[in-house]
Amino acid sequence: MSSSEVAQEVFGWSKLQSALFFGRGDVSPPPPQRLQHLRRPKAHRMSATCRFLRPYLFRSIRRTVKPDHAKAYLAFQRRFASKDSAKAVPANTTNDFAKRVKQLEDAGELDSYYPLNPRLSNIRTAQQIHEEFQALANDEVSRDTTVTVFGRVLSRRASGSKLVFIDLEDRGHSVQGLCNFGELDKHGVARDEFRRFSKVARKGDIYSITGHPTRTTAGEISILTTELPRPLAPSLHQIPDAVENPEILARRPHVDFLVHRRRAAILRIRSAIISTMRKYFEENNFLEVSTPIITAGAGGASATPFETRAQEFPDEPLTLRIAPELFLKRMVIGTGERIYELGTVFRNEGIDATHNPEFSMCEFYEPYATLPQLIARTESLFSTLSATISSLYDDASISPLLRILTPPAPLPPAPYPQLPFIPTITAAIGRPLPLLHAPDAHDNLLSLFADLDLALPTDPTLPRLLDELASQYIEPQCTGPTFITQHPEAISPLAKSFTCPSTGQRIAQRVELFIAGREYVNAYEEENSPWEQRRKLRQQLEMRVQGQERDVGAAVDENYIEALEWGLPPTGGWGAGVDRLVMLFTGAQRIADVQPFGSLRNVVGLGKGRPE
Repeated sequence: MSSSEVAQEVFGWSKLQSALFFGRGDVSPPPPQRLQHLRRPKAHRMSATCRFLRPYLFRSIRRTVKPDHAKAYLAFQRRFASKDSAKAVPANTTNDFAKRVKQLEDAGELDSYYPLNPRLSNIRTAQQIHEEFQALANDEVSRDTTVTVFGRVLSRRASGSKLVFIDLEDRGHSVQGLCNFGELDKHGVARDEFRRFSKVARKGDIYSITGHPTRTTAGEISILTTELPRPLAPSLHQIPDAVENPEILARRPHVDFLVHRRRAAILRIRSAIISTMRKYFEENNFLEVSTPIITAGAGGASATPFETRAQEFPDEPLTLRIAPELFLKRMVIGTGERIYELGTVFRNEGIDATHNPEFSMCEFYEPYATLPQLIARTESLFSTLSATISSLYDDASISPLLRILTPPAPLPPAPYPQLPFIPTITAAIGRPLPLLHAPDAHDNLLSLFADLDLALPTDPTLPRLLDELASQYIEPQCTGPTFITQHPEAISPLAKSFTCPSTGQRIAQRVELFIAGREYVNAYEEENSPWEQRRKLRQQLEMRVQGQERDVGAAVDENYIEALEWGLPPTGGWGAGVDRLVMLFTGAQRIADVQPFGSLRNVVGLGKGRPE
């Protein structure tokens, strides 16, 4: 039997092929027509040299296969299945791994390309080279100075057989290395070594160059090398010019960063936003704290939590926090300090342009702060962020990568306009809202939606119906920075509330900051009465039942109520999504673009292992 016939018999069943390759045991016996050759005369059966392959066709005897037979089988499998499996490999991969490894092996030992970290006293960054030797004239060489620069090869260009240009990049800055064999020859570099370097070095490799700072005839600050550039870590894959395949972007985030420099630029803006916020809070006498991520109850917001277990407490259901709010207020009770936290929260809900189940949030709590003071602090912080990020864009020398981004327009000066929740909706629909704290409020709102011919939201609880009205009639008016104020008590269970004298509605001491129709800040005066807080949390649970929302451990948090019994000072609380702030100041349209490893879809893809 020929090798092609063996391949057809052994590898022709796609289900069997994938099951054997990936190690699964759910393999059905081959169809009868495929076993006909086993009933033929011996002369027409599989040759004796290939009989060792038969055990792989039946799960019951897989354990009897010899290791050397298994190795041979997998070699056959890879060889003859290559045409089929190649279709599953993303089209944008360069598939030059084997060729590149052989090239490096032919040039020397592979281990030599991964030396120990160099320990030198003359190391400079590419940025430092440009700053320190800016005064050099054209064609001037600073021969009394020797420097070493590390970086990734951006490009390699040859001019004849004795001159190679190699551009290294480090954190957005680049510097050119002039590798002139005439100069290197004076320092003992052999011609064969120069040729080998010229052939092996390529875009994507990590190299060091050592030599004298100079400025070329064209005016470019460069390094005239006195040593052969040293490889520190070669790239075994060719860096493509562009990647559009979502599979590659999801499962190779490092390639996404290498190819799409916008990702690296956004990362710098993100870092600047976080450091600016920390500096702002520090200057205003806030303490940064950390609170638990794994919790025994998901309080502080209305969202579906992720559930987990701990080996130490196998019978105790745990969740990932959906907000740090209740922990932070406990700290205010215990310390009386102004506190804040920058951290990650988790909500087991959908993924879209502005939502991801895992995201970063900043919350602060300030004892004795009133709602007008929270508004003023919000305006102050956003003005500070806008000025800081604008200065980064203006001074691109800090990071040339920022030139890739289009700077957004600076935020307008404060104060920002305010829109009261209930009066704004009333004006838009031409009728008053029903009394929202009445027993029949939910039914009346459903009737209102029918009269206005509005589609009902999923799980149409009273809070979700009110949120839908806000999205229809208030948020579109928030083109510039705008505060939505006077929210109904029903959608603000953790905020102080009172009866509005003009509308007779129960409203909360709460504001939300919207910009271009998107929410950025949620702030309110905290409810500190244990009796009122219990009433509002019970009301929240009742409204969940109205909409048949899935109840995940729903119960009044009596532990938090007990904490309030010790005395929470009148406190102003504030929260903002960090990822949305990065979107605001970079012009990104998707939250996945401002999170270093993308959305949860990307993270799940990354966890599947090697793409091929």
